[in-house]
Amino acid sequence: ISLSYVHSALDIGTWDLACQFNNTDHHTELNGTDRLIVRRGQAFTINLYLNSGSYQPGYSQLHITAETGPQPEEQYGTRAVLGLSDEIDDTRWSAAVSSPSGDTVCLSVCAAPDAPIGRYVLTLDGHIQFDFILLFNPWCPRDVVYMDCEEKLAEYVLAQDGIIFRGDVEYPVPLAWYFGQFEEGILDACLRILDMNPKHSRNPGKDCSGRRNVIYVTRVLSAMINSNDRDYGVLEGCWKDTFEGGVSPMSWRGSVQILRTWSSTSCLPVRYGQCWVFAAVACTVSRALGIPCRVVTNFYSAHDTNSNLVIERYLNEKGEIDSSTRDMIWNYHCWVESWMTRPDLPPGFDGWQASDPTPQEKSEGVFCCGPVPLRAIKEGELTFKYDAPFVFAEVNADLVHILKYNDGSTRKIVNEQKVGQKISTKSVGRDAREDITHLYKYPEGSVEERQVFEKANHQSKLHQQQAKPGLQITIKLSTGIRKGCDFDVFAIVTNNTEEDKKCRLVFASRAVSYNGVIGRECGFKDLLNVELAPGGERKVPLRLNYSQYCNNLTEDNLIRLGALLIDYSTKEAVMAMRDIVLDDPEIKIRILGEPKEKRKLAAELTLQNPLPETLQGCCFTIEGANLTGGSSITEKLESPIEPGQEAKVKIYFTPTQSGLCKLVVDFDSDKLGHVRGYKNVIIGK
Repeated sequence: ISLSYVHSALDIGTWDLACQFNNTDHHTELNGTDRLIVRRGQAFTINLYLNSGSYQPGYSQLHITAETGPQPEEQYGTRAVLGLSDEIDDTRWSAAVSSPSGDTVCLSVCAAPDAPIGRYVLTLDGHIQFDFILLFNPWCPRDVVYMDCEEKLAEYVLAQDGIIFRGDVEYPVPLAWYFGQFEEGILDACLRILDMNPKHSRNPGKDCSGRRNVIYVTRVLSAMINSNDRDYGVLEGCWKDTFEGGVSPMSWRGSVQILRTWSSTSCLPVRYGQCWVFAAVACTVSRALGIPCRVVTNFYSAHDTNSNLVIERYLNEKGEIDSSTRDMIWNYHCWVESWMTRPDLPPGFDGWQASDPTPQEKSEGVFCCGPVPLRAIKEGELTFKYDAPFVFAEVNADLVHILKYNDGSTRKIVNEQKVGQKISTKSVGRDAREDITHLYKYPEGSVEERQVFEKANHQSKLHQQQAKPGLQITIKLSTGIRKGCDFDVFAIVTNNTEEDKKCRLVFASRAVSYNGVIGRECGFKDLLNVELAPGGERKVPLRLNYSQYCNNLTEDNLIRLGALLIDYSTKEAVMAMRDIVLDDPEIKIRILGEPKEKRKLAAELTLQNPLPETLQGCCFTIEGANLTGGSSITEKLESPIEPGQEAKVKIYFTPTQSGLCKLVVDFDSDKLGHVRGYKNVIIGK
């Protein structure tokens, strides 16, 4: 007699997705617990309640499919078909039943650690369907974004606020930023960015399949955060003096408002961004999708348009720069780094990868850049994907100044300025600046540096002669240079030769934008007869008056000083360049009341007018992750603020979550532009 078992279907009545439990277990609960959001390579559990019968091991069966995208297919990884196994296999899609008790069945499902991320539909036995969202999993050792340090995961995936460095190499200025990747609607906006990308409209099946690959996703983001390709990108860049038809990039306090605006206006680009805004939004989107990410700042960043690793600047005898070249040196430039392995490259290039969402040059026909391993930049491996030569130039290009005499002859100017300095990011768990220059380049003058330049064929650096010039020039600043003051700056010229020297000194100051565009003059001196005895030194002051510089400054608050010393006898020239960051006044921030979640607090905000003129149209705005309910709160001042007077307001807000949060504050007025401040607030339970 032969017995044959008949596999029977389960009679499922209702089910519970256990969103609170699953989302918390998958580190997604900050997105809310009203829907299922899980990470790949890790099981989640659903409770099934049976109408009749019970689960019989080895006898009851369940047919499960998981599908993503408009054209799901097994061969592309966008459709998975699975039955029940004895236990979960976390190397692939699998399902198992645990703790069966009478009419309740606990079904565990695990997505493959390399499954495409995005929106999924899970179907049970062909008729029960529910949705879930699948994200990258930096907690899973089998996922390519795996990071094995809880402190780093807290900073690079879970932190909803951070610090971005701006200002100048001599004076990095921290700017607090509200990333807000878990605020309501942000994850949906991030998934929409992936769906709006042109590769998706051209071939949706292939694009969804490509979302298995974090290199592909990072590259798509680098193209989609900017709108230069008319591709429904998130932000439009503007580096002019006025921001008609939009708002100044300085006015953004965080990414949330930008992403919500983009999503609610049929994906029209939001106006306007500059590099730190592009980078910060890319960081928000990456963290939202589960990719560990950080914003970095490169001081004296080169934009090399013709890939010769040389930025040439021509000056006339008055020290004026010929601005016809497209090659630029930016005071600073921000991009992002994302953490991943690189199975497409030889071993040793895993870890941080640079990508740049600011539109500068095209790559494969599109305005995007990266991801490229930091180690490839450090080792001069310029053939490694993607866009290694451009990033290598940003941190290594040679800056050459050439003096064009009135008679048409030219001479190379001796100048100490170096590209790619003080590459900075926020420290893990602290607001301090972490210097990561060593991840991009070997120490200056080292044997390794020379080997890298040889490999990268960096001819101009290889042929540099380090001869000490006979004449030297440096620029010194007085302390406490604040906006609204008159102050002195000094050119110090030294004669290191054995003979008397007769020179011309041009000492100029001009407003400058952070991307290196020179503005109007703020003070100028041209001394035609500077005499220096052997070993002699002279200190030449230049007065900068508020009345002259006030209307010339851009919102970057930068003045560029240039001092050019020309030796009449030899026609040699040396120069020094230095930028001043004019300090904004400090916003004093006091928190009134006991900081507890769901309890109303007040922020008392005070700012003293440092200018010799009245401020009109003043307002304070606050915003912060878990503090202001995902939006900003603004308080306008009724009356103008006289010179030396204080602007003072109280703004009320109710924290939604306990923990350490940054309250980001902005003060705006007609004369000062956007002044920024922040305060770390610990919210109790």
